[in-house]
Amino acid sequence: MPSKSAKSRHSKSRDDAPTRRIAIVTFPGVTLLDISGPAQVFAELEAIELAGHGYSLAYLSASGGLMPTDVGMMIDTVPITSVRPDQVDTLVIPGGPGIWRIRDDKPLMKWISQVLPKARRVASVCLGAFALAWTGVLDGKRAATHWRYCPRLKDSFPNIRVEPNAIFVKDGRVWSSAGVSAGIDLALAMVEEDFGHTTALDVARRLVVFLKRPGGQSQFSTVLAAQASDVDGRFSALHAWIIENISSDLRVETLAEKAGMTPRTFARTYASRTGMTPASGVEALRVETARLLLESRQISGVVEVAKRAGFGDDERMRRAFLRHLGVSPTEYRNRFSGR
Repeated sequence: MPSKSAKSRHSKSRDDAPTRRIAIVTFPGVTLLDISGPAQVFAELEAIELAGHGYSLAYLSASGGLMPTDVGMMIDTVPITSVRPDQVDTLVIPGGPGIWRIRDDKPLMKWISQVLPKARRVASVCLGAFALAWTGVLDGKRAATHWRYCPRLKDSFPNIRVEPNAIFVKDGRVWSSAGVSAGIDLALAMVEEDFGHTTALDVARRLVVFLKRPGGQSQFSTVLAAQASDVDGRFSALHAWIIENISSDLRVETLAEKAGMTPRTFARTYASRTGMTPASGVEALRVETARLLLESRQISGVVEVAKRAGFGDDERMRRAFLRHLGVSPTEYRNRFSGR
């Protein structure tokens, strides 16, 4: 156990350490998790007994007071006039169904515009990207938002390079994340940038989440995208069977027989329902299986993972990962686990 004098020195160093003010903008109809997810990450630093760590959270609204969220819960806020623009280190604009009305809130938008050039870092979560877009700060930059609204952001603001598959994007001092829980990934990345990997990993462990999903990783998997296209779930049972037999020989004739169709009819129907050929579907499921094995680290060798996932050899798996995720299996494991 540390001595009393060591504790005293530690407390003093924490007291003397400057705090970074994080201003989180709220409005009627804001998404609760867009606020609480990042806020919990930032607040968790208080539980870590390391010197020099500190954020000061401020929940702001145009007039202050209780602010209703999208789920009916209220957030106690202070008015924007209580925080000068030059007092903000990081500005966070969450999303929610009420985001479309704040464009007409002149005092709030004026305050945001005043903060933008002064803050060290600005960020949006989910639909909050539209608020940043209205100010022009995203012009010429890469940005992310909820996958459902990527086309709208791209069409409305052609100068923004929308990345529909990204969980979060950092372009200079401007950050943006995809929908809802992706704000947690964004906040953890900010903690890592400010205080280092070890601290961010400690926060992630306390919250029982992964340190970070790669920023360029898809918001949802290729398999989920296929399931979304297969609206009546015609191939759900087949997908489950494939996963159970992922290391088997899954040629189209085998899949067609399992689905009760001729190979030609099966290939045509599967492609029209899922947007993928049967071979691509099997490969996507194998990538999903390999991802889980790599993340769990229950199997240490990449070669063994490739065999378990049905790729046969690690080179085939490497090519598949590059096609689907843009990274090699080794890089994916390192980035995902943060090691």
